[in-house]
Amino acid sequence: MIDFFGYAAALCMICGYLPQAFYTIRTRDTDGIALPTFLLLGAGSVFFVIQGLMLANWPLVITNAITTVSSIIVFAIKMHNDYFSGRRHRKGEADQKE
Repeated sequence: MIDFFGYAAALCMICGYLPQAFYTIRTRDTDGIALPTFLLLGAGSVFFVIQGLMLANWPLVITNAITTVSSIIVFAIKMHNDYFSGRRHRKGEADQKE
């Protein structure tokens, strides 16, 4: 019964994270993503992977490994959009013109 709930939680977590990751990969739209929130969720996933490995809890490891990878991908796209492509600078200029 414990494994059932673990795998059910894993399925819910993965189904919650993957749509955001797929949307972000497909559209490259990260304007609605709060960077601090996403960083904290990603860090939490990393810690759960470590805990899962220490407990040999495979639902915990698998779920959070997938959500960690999703978080890293979304984070990379967000950083590219906001800081490396110059969009944040251009967006600031557009806001000042209004």
